[in-house]
Amino acid sequence: MKQLYRILPVVLSVGIFGCSNSSTPESTAAENTPAEGQEEFVSSLPDSAPVVKVATTGTTPPFSFQDDYGNMQGIDIDSIRAIGEEQGFKVEFYKETWQNLFDSVESGSRDLGIAGISYKEDRAVKYGLSTPYFFNPAAIMYIKDGLNVNSLEDLQGMNVEVVEGTKQEDQLKAMGSYSSLTTKTTPFLMYEDLVQGKVDAILHDLPILQYTAKNYPEYDVKIVPYEGQDNPAAQQVILMAKGNSKLINQVNDGIAKLKANGTFKEIETRWLGETESPTASTSATTEQAN
Repeated sequence: MKQLYRILPVVLSVGIFGCSNSSTPESTAAENTPAEGQEEFVSSLPDSAPVVKVATTGTTPPFSFQDDYGNMQGIDIDSIRAIGEEQGFKVEFYKETWQNLFDSVESGSRDLGIAGISYKEDRAVKYGLSTPYFFNPAAIMYIKDGLNVNSLEDLQGMNVEVVEGTKQEDQLKAMGSYSSLTTKTTPFLMYEDLVQGKVDAILHDLPILQYTAKNYPEYDVKIVPYEGQDNPAAQQVILMAKGNSKLINQVNDGIAKLKANGTFKEIETRWLGETESPTASTSATTEQAN
């Protein structure tokens, strides 16, 4: 269903993208009417199966977002459900802000976090990270209005924006040659700033920017990926507590099996269609078709 959120010319839409955390499980498709075009999910596991508490943002389509009925859906939702079915555990979803997702996993109030999380060395030191399960390169988005951006270096002197706490923020701070760097709490709030002319460019994960542009073709944007397959930061992982070896091993075993049997490819195709894996470099460009 296309109606995920709506752009307002001046006032930011905040209904679906509220920043409050959930202390109770979010609605699931098994409990409510499924979204248009989506099949109802019913676990094949017995009622006695263990339950894993999953922290996710619900604000990062196509990875994790809510439909009009409040049901969590997306690439990551389907992925962790498939891992659970393979490994014998059910999942409950808890909506968290991006920043609090990490704290909730570290404190143990949530068993794992999944929401388009990229590998970072400091995360690998602090948390238990799964093996990669999705190629998720970073990318730049800007309005095609006299600008020509083909790499991070081309952002020199521009006003740029990222989601707080992401690898893109670290990358820009390391570069340090932009005019101004601001942060937002969700990708869509950045997108609103971009189309309203408040910033020159925004940086986030390629699939998220592609999905947003697909749903709002009225804006003439250009998307430029700048990470390749060989970059560890372009690999997506699942976040767990450092000492939770049992769950880490279960998740990794599930990832290996679902990669081998093609389940992850099926999930990717379900949400993104038949696409070639991007082979991004600092000079690569991706035009977003309307």
